[in-house]
Amino acid sequence: MDRLFVGMGEALWDMLPEGPQIGGAPANFAWHAGQLGFGAVAVSAVGADDLGDRLVRTFDGMGLRHRLERVGFPTGTVQVTLDPAGVPTYEIRENVAWDNIPWTPALDRLAARTDVFCFGTLAQRCGVSRNSIRRFLHRMPESETCLRVFDINLRQHFYGRNIVEESLSACNVLKINEEEFGLFGSMFGLAGPFVERARETLRRFGLHYLIITCGASESHVFAAEGHSVLATPRVAVRDTVGAGDSFTAAFCAALCAGQGMREAHRLAVDVSAYVCTQPGAMPALPESLISRIR
Repeated sequence: MDRLFVGMGEALWDMLPEGPQIGGAPANFAWHAGQLGFGAVAVSAVGADDLGDRLVRTFDGMGLRHRLERVGFPTGTVQVTLDPAGVPTYEIRENVAWDNIPWTPALDRLAARTDVFCFGTLAQRCGVSRNSIRRFLHRMPESETCLRVFDINLRQHFYGRNIVEESLSACNVLKINEEEFGLFGSMFGLAGPFVERARETLRRFGLHYLIITCGASESHVFAAEGHSVLATPRVAVRDTVGAGDSFTAAFCAALCAGQGMREAHRLAVDVSAYVCTQPGAMPALPESLISRIR
């Protein structure tokens, strides 16, 4: 399939109880989009250090295309702690390589041919990467078929209303979880029942799709043409790291393959459930899932 997916922002090492695993939401997004048959590129930065070398080698070994610029900051790491249900909390190191993704002629060329772009708030906590993300968004084709996916990821204190507002003005798909949607509602004065708040978000920010995941219970997709809600499958959870990123990638991939909203939602739910049964954020997907996109 000829549509190009790009995830831009943090690429790092999740320091999990069983050992380091590649992580970072945009890289996770690109990995799963690539597995589902699309051209996909992870854009970030790494340091001139052993962890950076290992990250590049790992992406190369996985077959994940990337633009990982070398910069004069250490490669990012995150200390991940899992609760008894496998739900993670994160301690994110600051002043690292992915805070300093430089804008380059190669990125300018990549942006000009990108069809689906995924970004969040975390990599916008510092000015260098924030500027590069915004330039990428502005350089993308103007086509209405392009998806600009804001996977909000409100982590710790690494976001503010100004960053959220500017990102909303540039996106047409918003992915958010239930807890974040509560914070989002307080930030923007949304009130009333859940569905009313969701529809107001869709309308106010001119979104094509609003995706709200509610953990182990259900997930929702809102669009002008309707509302899809699906229960979360019951699985033996290993951990939930990266599950939301795989959901977003699968949903967008299914749309780009010509599937409808409900069908795309079903695939996203099943892909993310499978990822929860595996360690880390980037497991290989089984053929039974991949074949549903063809």
